[in-house]
Amino acid sequence: MNSEVTFQDSFAARARITGAIRVTPTVPSDWLSQASGGDIRLKLEQHQITGSFKLRGATNAILSLSDAQRAKGVVGVSTGNHGRGLAYAAANAGVRCIICMSELVPQNKVEGIRAQGAEVRIVGRSQDDAQTEVDKLVAEGMVMLPPFDHRDIIAGQSTVALEMLEQFPELETVLVPLSGGGLISGVAMVMKAVNPSIRVIGVSMERGAAMYESQQAGKPVMVPELATLADSLGGGIGLDNQHTFAMTRDHVDELVLVSEGEIAAAIRHAYWQERQIIEGSGSVGIAALLAGKIKDPRRCVALISGQNIDMALHHRIISGEDVDVMEET
Repeated sequence: MNSEVTFQDSFAARARITGAIRVTPTVPSDWLSQASGGDIRLKLEQHQITGSFKLRGATNAILSLSDAQRAKGVVGVSTGNHGRGLAYAAANAGVRCIICMSELVPQNKVEGIRAQGAEVRIVGRSQDDAQTEVDKLVAEGMVMLPPFDHRDIIAGQSTVALEMLEQFPELETVLVPLSGGGLISGVAMVMKAVNPSIRVIGVSMERGAAMYESQQAGKPVMVPELATLADSLGGGIGLDNQHTFAMTRDHVDELVLVSEGEIAAAIRHAYWQERQIIEGSGSVGIAALLAGKIKDPRRCVALISGQNIDMALHHRIISGEDVDVMEET
């Protein structure tokens, strides 16, 4: 089976989703540039319609369905942002949508999905638990659209890379939040197709970084899903992973982990210095830069992937309060 999504798939996805998603800006960060010694830009994908990049892949996948598949309805497992994007895209296409989630998903993300018109089912305390409900619904006839390990999802996410290259063609380094790999697989594939010397760095949290641990092991492995400020990066990559493990292995140059304290510092920095409200998962590139974990960033884009944070939690973080992630679940 060919696991590779191609450069041509990216352009086809962009043609398909144009008009259904926003082109988001890439803006300079004078503060981060001075602190790191590089030329740092931020790709503000948190300004996407549903508050995260996930709308790109979800829209491409929904619009790629046959009429027969649309009639069956779609189902997916999500830590929040994929579910919101899938619910929005399904509603626009008149397709029934059910999102299955674990108890670890913050309530604001659950309500955000319901607000888009999807049915939400809460099952267990991990994405693997929620996936069991998805499997039941698929057995009953619904079409599964997973959050990352799917060709149309990856191709849709890859369109953000086309925008970054057009907005900052001189870029040399890209920092991408890393979870199941749907985003980084598409971004890295595009970057390497255009210029193999572009350095692609995946950034994840220390608590439950499934793709990082799987790459270290040389194969997909099970990793406990732990509470984290970067909740959208939680969950496994699937032991039968068909696409994103291999694409991450083949196209990504480096993987970096950041701590909960570094994630909180990045959320504070984004608000006070960049005037941006971002969630923990979207802050990890900034976190790595602030912590000095990106050596010689040069002309660098940090992809800010989402803004769907509980605002009470955001207020506590930007106010400098200590936040215990275990108490947030």
